[in-house]
Amino acid sequence: MVKYLDETLDRTFAALSDPTRRALLARLGEKDDLSVSELAQPFQMSLSAIMKHLDVLSDAGLIMREKTGRTVACRLTARPMEQAMDWLNRYVRFWSDNFDRLAAFVEEDPWPSAPPAPAPPRAPASPSRAASVRGRKKSTPRGPNRKT
Repeated sequence: MVKYLDETLDRTFAALSDPTRRALLARLGEKDDLSVSELAQPFQMSLSAIMKHLDVLSDAGLIMREKTGRTVACRLTARPMEQAMDWLNRYVRFWSDNFDRLAAFVEEDPWPSAPPAPAPPRAPASPSRAASVRGRKKSTPRGPNRKT
């Protein structure tokens, strides 16, 4: 079994847990080497908030930043995602094997092909309680009405 660096996976999945960070990665996947201001353009948040998200992505190793003059460009890095995919694929194989075994089991013992026989007719139902309450007299008379 392959040993995974738990710390690296933890940082990767923590970085991917936020929808804004996933959207930033998606934008970088569409066009590599975007400036920070280009990345921040569609988001309704401050540039400093975007910078904090980029810090998390950078700390996880998911992006690299490169400064050219006054412009900071970002691009994706593949290594942490490859490790995360390896980890996820291990569980895909596990579930695929289990579903294959389940399918084989179901195919060995198929469901009955004939529909179940209809239930015999029941005796007529008794009148509802609401109907019987209306016609019944009360056992004790009402008390006097109180006025306050």
